[in-house]
Amino acid sequence: MIRVNLIRTVGALIGALVALSVASGRAQDQRIRPADQSGNLQPKAEKALNLTDEEWGDLYMARKTYDAAIDHYSLAIQSHKNLPQDNIQVASLYNKMGICYQQKLDYGKARRAYDRALRLDKNNAQAWNNLGTTYYLTNSEKKSIKFYRRAIKINPQSASYHLNLGTAYFARRKYKDASDEYRTAIELDPEVLTRSSSGAGTAVETRHVDAKYYFYLAKIFASVGNPVEAIRYLQHAMEEGFKDRKRILEDPDFQKISNDPDFVSLMKNPPVAIKD
Repeated sequence: MIRVNLIRTVGALIGALVALSVASGRAQDQRIRPADQSGNLQPKAEKALNLTDEEWGDLYMARKTYDAAIDHYSLAIQSHKNLPQDNIQVASLYNKMGICYQQKLDYGKARRAYDRALRLDKNNAQAWNNLGTTYYLTNSEKKSIKFYRRAIKINPQSASYHLNLGTAYFARRKYKDASDEYRTAIELDPEVLTRSSSGAGTAVETRHVDAKYYFYLAKIFASVGNPVEAIRYLQHAMEEGFKDRKRILEDPDFQKISNDPDFVSLMKNPPVAIKD
């Protein structure tokens, strides 16, 4: 088995930083940046950047300097005056802070940050999803499902949310429900399972890896008419120890690609299972 526990902890990082103009009052802010406190000199190009605390947080997040990012998100939160019109923006900051704690594997503080985001904005689908991932990653898959469902109710067009719900169902051995969610995710975003986990976004994705998981993914890709990915995942399933050749050949989804030369070749010359 591939190192499941390691892969399960992989999450998505904050997207590319968008530089914005800073109000003249911010230019007078003399607070010391975390990078300065640590004694690490910033490059001249960075010293010239005139960024908000949120933008500094995003920059440090992208660099995986999570403590510095948390400090700047905290400063950004403090700059707001608890006005109702600020709630959505502050909720977004707490969501980003939660991701920082989650990347540090501090799931307790991550949950508290997501909870704060949701108290301010109950329609923050990203925070609902991310809260679910903290439970999934601590082996509470059943509890994670209700949070993923809440995120999907708010934003049913997010492939990542359907992917996460499918992963939780798979861990609960609800393979039919898992397949339905994976299929929806792929229909919404054909590359949701193939792109790098470090893609842009403020929603965390989870993964589950074993032979049966790859087998079901192969079935799904075959069912939606993508033989290339179907064969690739089927090969992974075999490498992970899937040996039921009869089940593959008799499966209705795989019969749709049974004449594909690469599928025929794979069935004739299956890979040797990889041992840990």
